[in-house]
Amino acid sequence: MRTGNEPVTARSPLRLRLWLSLWGLLWGAAGAAVFSLAGLPGWAAACAVLVAVAAVDMAVVVRHIHQGPHYQPGPDVPPYEPPRRRP
Repeated sequence: MRTGNEPVTARSPLRLRLWLSLWGLLWGAAGAAVFSLAGLPGWAAACAVLVAVAAVDMAVVVRHIHQGPHYQPGPDVPPYEPPRRRP
């Protein structure tokens, strides 16, 4: 929903999410390796779950980036009225 107070130069956060998921993927893989070598299978499994979540997030972000920009109303389109609360 467009409220009308979005900045004209707003940018998509997808590239930031891509880098953050890559960061989580690398740290999770390193943590899983270190914890498995240290004999701590619970922590290694937790890091492996983090790797799986980061990999899925990265796949979703890459898919959205490849879809390209979608229609966004320009400054000439008036904002929608926000939903009103009932008293």
